[in-house]
Amino acid sequence: MTDTIKLLDIVALTANLPEFNLWRGQVGTVVEILADGRAFEVEFSDRTGRTYESLGLRPDQIMVLHFEPVSGDVAA
Repeated sequence: MTDTIKLLDIVALTANLPEFNLWRGQVGTVVEILADGRAFEVEFSDRTGRTYESLGLRPDQIMVLHFEPVSGDVAA
């Protein structure tokens, strides 16, 4: 399984970012790839689609969410 982060991936925060009022588990969308894939602009929107925060994050601060089964070997 690969978790290569791509443009328009849906991601969740893996860490709290209280200075931005964002908390682990909040979901956003990758809207730009920065620094040759070493950072990503992630947009966080409410249920109506209004953006309430957009910021650059490192890959270790987010995880890609999967909405379908993922093929490949997964470590137990």
